Formats: sequence, C-alpha cells, structure tokens
Amino acid sequence: MIAVDTGFFYALADVHDARHASTLAWQDSIREGWMTTWPLITESVQLLNRRIGTASAVDLLQAVADGNILLWEIPPAQRSNLPALKKRYANLAMDLADASLLLLADHLDHGRILTTDEQDFGAYRWKNRKPFRNLMARGQGA
Repeated sequence: MIAVDTGFFYALADVHDARHASTLAWQDSIREGWMTTWPLITESVQLLNRRIGTASAVDLLQAVADGNILLWEIPPAQRSNLPALKKRYANLAMDLADASLLLLADHLDHGRILTTDEQDFGAYRWKNRKPFRNLMARGQGA
C-alpha cells in the first residue's frame, strides 16, 4: 500500500497543475494499492470542490466507493496520539489530515507516500524517527 496525500489527489485532478503530468505517471501504482484516511478525503473533497468543481470531488468519492482507494480508520487507541503530534509539529501548523497520515505510516510500517508537500513530509517522522519516502520527489522512484 502507498499512502496518498491531498496534494497528489489535487494535482491528479487539475490538468492545469504543474505536477499533473507527474501524478498521471503514478496512476499505475494504484495496482499496489493506495491508502489514505477519512480526514484526508474530507480535506481533498473540500479542496477539489472549491478549486476545480463538484465533478472532481465526486470522482474522488467514487474511487473510494469503488474500493480503488482504501481508507484506514484511526483506531480509538491511536487517537490519543493526535494532540501530541499537533504539539510536536506546531511550527509546521500540522493539520488533522497530515497527522492521520503519520499514524497511517506507523500502521503500514513504512513511509512511502505520494505527496506534493515536500516541506512538511520532509520534516515529519513516522514512528517518531523515520523519514517519509516521498515517491514523487526526484530520485525517489517506486
């Protein structure tokens, strides 16, 4: 499974985005499986709806409904980690969607992610010490 962030979904949907072509190249990776969280889908749908339109938001929700994008639910026992993550990364203004992806990386036991947010995901650490591997960054590859 590969974790997926909002910026990737947005760039994939927006043909005018500078990273659109590079996100298209990652569509084949869906065979391995894309996984994200409900906070991330909520953030993505809001962004797509506001900037591109309802059709793009519906397409993303359809991909979730069809099982093409798997959703990981934050277990109740892990929800207590969210305030500590927010506090730890206060200088980055971490939002709930990003925090949920750190917990997802802990769950998956790897930090492979598709994101356009190189700054934040370059600083975040899953399992408190392990860097993310942004597959979209130069030189990272699959």
